[in-house]
Amino acid sequence: MVEVVERRMIVPNLHLLTVEAPEVAESALPGNFVILRPDALGERIPLTLADWDAAAGTVTSIFVQVGASTAKLARLKAGDQIPSYAGPLGNATEIERFGTVLLVGGCYGIGSIRPVAAALTAAGNRVVVIIEARSSYLLYWEDELRAVAEKVIVITRDGSRGYKGHVRRLAEILTLEGVQPDRVIAHGCTFQMMAVSRQTLPLGLKTIVSMNPIMIDGTGMCGVCRLTVAGKTRFACVDGPEFDGHEVDWEEFLARRESYGPEEVEPLHHSGCSSRF
Repeated sequence: MVEVVERRMIVPNLHLLTVEAPEVAESALPGNFVILRPDALGERIPLTLADWDAAAGTVTSIFVQVGASTAKLARLKAGDQIPSYAGPLGNATEIERFGTVLLVGGCYGIGSIRPVAAALTAAGNRVVVIIEARSSYLLYWEDELRAVAEKVIVITRDGSRGYKGHVRRLAEILTLEGVQPDRVIAHGCTFQMMAVSRQTLPLGLKTIVSMNPIMIDGTGMCGVCRLTVAGKTRFACVDGPEFDGHEVDWEEFLARRESYGPEEVEPLHHSGCSSRF
C-alpha cells in the first residue's frame, strides 16, 4: 500500500495525485507510467508520471475524472491509503540530442510532458512546448513548463489565450512562430495525438505519441491495450507506451476505445459517484 501525500483538483475535472512511493521514485524515467487501484475493489488505472522526487520518495501524476474508479481517486485525501500501486512501467522516452524538439501536450498530457521537456533540455536540445485546451481556465503548469523549455505556445479552442483553434493548426503555427522541429512528441487524448501525427506526416517530422489506452494487468498478458503499429500487433504497456505516430492505425485504435464506452459509464450508476460529481 502507498500513502496519499496530496490530491487536489488543479482545473475542472483534472486532478493532481502525489503519493509516497520511494521505490518508484528512485527508478522513474520520463515516459514511464504506473498502474494503481483506488481501493481493494477498484479497477486498475494507468497513469503517466508527471513528476517525482527520489529524495522525498514521492511520485506525482495528473488524471482525468471520467468513470467510477477515477471518481474514487478524486475523493482521496492526504493520509489515505492506495492498496495497489505498481511501477515504474513501460519504456522510457528516448532522450538524445536531436536538435529542436517540439512537445505537444493537452489534458493530462500537459503534466506528463514536463519531465520529458526537462530531460531533453538537459540533453542539450532546444525544447519548444505547445499546450492546448478548450479554454484558458483548463490550462495549468505553464510556469513549470517555462522553467524547462525555451518557449511555451498556447492554443485554446475559444481563443481565450494564445492561438485560437486546435492542434490541427499545428503546421501553420510552426510557420508563424518560426519553429522548425527535428522531432515531435505528443501526450494527450487520442484525438489530439492523431491530429498531431496527421499534421506532421506531410512535413516529414518524426512524431512520437504516448499511447495510454485502457490497460488491465500492465504486463502484456491480458491483451486489452493492443494496437496495430506498422502493420504489426503491439501492446502499449510493454512495447510502449511510446510509438511512431505515423505508424499507428488510428481508426482501429479509436474503434477499440469506443467499444469500452458502456463498461466505463455503467459503474458510475452503481457507485454513487455520478450524483456527487
